[in-house]
Order: sequence, then C-alpha cells, then structure tokens
Amino acid sequence: MSGPMARWQPDARNRLAAAALDLYEERGFEGTTVAEIAERAGLTKRTFFRHFADKREVLFSGTDELERLIVDGIAAAPATEAPLDAVVAGLAATAEVFDAERLPYARRRAAIVDANPDLRERELIKMERLSTSIAAALGERGVAEPAASLAARAGVTIFHVAFGQWVGGEEQRDFGALIERTARELRAVALA
Repeated sequence: MSGPMARWQPDARNRLAAAALDLYEERGFEGTTVAEIAERAGLTKRTFFRHFADKREVLFSGTDELERLIVDGIAAAPATEAPLDAVVAGLAATAEVFDAERLPYARRRAAIVDANPDLRERELIKMERLSTSIAAALGERGVAEPAASLAARAGVTIFHVAFGQWVGGEEQRDFGALIERTARELRAVALA
C-alpha cells in the first residue's frame, strides 16, 4: 500500500510508535523524520502530531502514566511506612505496566535512548521530574525536607538500576521483584 491511509484507520498511535521504533533502529533517531514515521505507518504528518508533540515524544509519552502510578502507590502505602518504604511501594506499583508483554518494546526503547546523547539528556530530565513528584507525594504524607528529597532521589536511583537490570537481562524477570531487591541492596550499601 502506498500513500497515507484514511484517518479513521484504527490504532494510529501504536502504528506510529511501531514505525518510529523501526526507523530509529534502521536510520538512527537523528536520521529519522516525522514525515518518514507517518509514511511508514501509512498515516499523515498531521495525524502524527495529533498523537505526539514531536518525534522524541514517541519514546517518552508514557512519563505521565509512570508518574501517576508511582505517586498513587506512595499515597496508598500505609501511613506507618517510612518514607523510603512508601517510595518503594510506589515504584513497585509500576510492575503492572512493566510486564513481559512490554519488555521487548522497553529493550528497544532503551537501546535507542542509550545511543543518542540528546535522548539520554531527556531521560535525565524525566527522572528529575519524577524525583520532584515523588518528593511532593512524600510531602503530602507529612514527610519534611530534606527527608522527602533524599527518599525521592534514592527512589529514582532504585528505579533506574532496576529498570536497567530488567531491560538488560537475557531472561524475563519480574520488575516488582527487581525494585524490591534493588531497594534491599541500597539499604545494605547505606548501612555498610
């Protein structure tokens, strides 16, 4: 099929995301245009921009959902939980989206981000935003500064290390279990 498909075609967002990943792997992120992504997906540039602000957003569009899951998980943690324990509970809540079905996509995405300095910078900005949201969620629980910021930054580190192990391993591993194990390792290092 050549040329764009009609706008009513189903699942445009996922088709655009799949086309973008394929092109980023084939040509590199910098070597890929929005027009090429839309064409590969059989859609128009206009349709692309209905779903994504720019070509980076294809890789970062789940940030709001991730943040919501973590913040909601922190809020749902028992009031008696220590700040870091509440953060770990929030991080573990992300296991519902970081499952075996998402792992192939996550591995591809991680490789594309790792290969591009601008995308790595964007990932750091995303983690900084997440840290701010976690600290605010802890503040809502009555955790004062600097404890809220320290627990938030420790939580982002736990998430980053666990995510790297999840996408980097040969076998499929439970993301929630990786969060818990990484938190235990951080506590062991801090107390050593």
